[in-house]
Amino acid sequence: MASRGNAIARATFESKVPAFYYRPSASDCPLLREQWIRAKYERQEFAHPERQEPYSAGYREGFLWKRGRDNGQFLSRKFVLTEREGALKYFNRSDAKEPKAVMKIEHLNATFQPAKIGHPHGLQVTYLKDNSTRNVFVYHEDGKEMVDWFNALRAARFHYLQVAFPGASDADMGPLGRRRLGPTCALTPQQTEGFRKRWFTMDDRRLMYFKDPLDAFARGEVFIGSKESGYTVLDGLPPSTQGHHWPHGITIVTPERRFLLACETELEQRAWMEALRKVVDRPMLPQEYAVEAHFKHKP
Repeated sequence: MASRGNAIARATFESKVPAFYYRPSASDCPLLREQWIRAKYERQEFAHPERQEPYSAGYREGFLWKRGRDNGQFLSRKFVLTEREGALKYFNRSDAKEPKAVMKIEHLNATFQPAKIGHPHGLQVTYLKDNSTRNVFVYHEDGKEMVDWFNALRAARFHYLQVAFPGASDADMGPLGRRRLGPTCALTPQQTEGFRKRWFTMDDRRLMYFKDPLDAFARGEVFIGSKESGYTVLDGLPPSTQGHHWPHGITIVTPERRFLLACETELEQRAWMEALRKVVDRPMLPQEYAVEAHFKHKP
């Protein structure tokens, strides 16, 4: 009876959930779970598509609090998302004619990181700038406003991929939101170098490391392809590994080189191994070959 009741409720309140809309799980932040429930039952957005306009119209503008790259201070900035131009822009002044930054949708990702940013509605946006990954940290005091921005970004990315790769299924579109964060790990990019303490972020197939979790730019990036393309993740480090490091090692093998990581605890190592192997075991999509080519030709 309970399962039948749940099925009826889903048919009523989830009948028109857009393919790009993020359906939170139990492990997601409270904001996403709360707004999903409110969208379903309170606002009934998925029974009335006309109520989805804030994140499905293809254009959105408003003010968000953005963290300064150098001083760490949050200031109000105007943001404009336009699917027609395939970009998210922000302006230092509301009357500015030229944007401070233009973030192309094809290289953009966004996930909620409240603990990292220090605000329950904190969103981390990443994009490519001068062939390097740039982090932007934003929030809005209104939870619905922030989740609407998040899903508007997902919609723009989803629609871009539909046009760029028309043969792909909805499941292959890989919308925004996939990210694994790790407390500081140790890394040595070359086996002859010492280990350095770094913070890691994995955006689907892009593994990045930072000196500080809130750094604007990654210190380095590694593309994680599929096993069919010569990528492997190994438990432990080579016996010849030198230098002081944490005891729980991971070796990432790419067609060009090996990357050695070490985690402080076995639990953290296992979590990273699982996340990395899921990526390696998954066949690459057409758009991911383009990302791999970008990494290979990166100056």
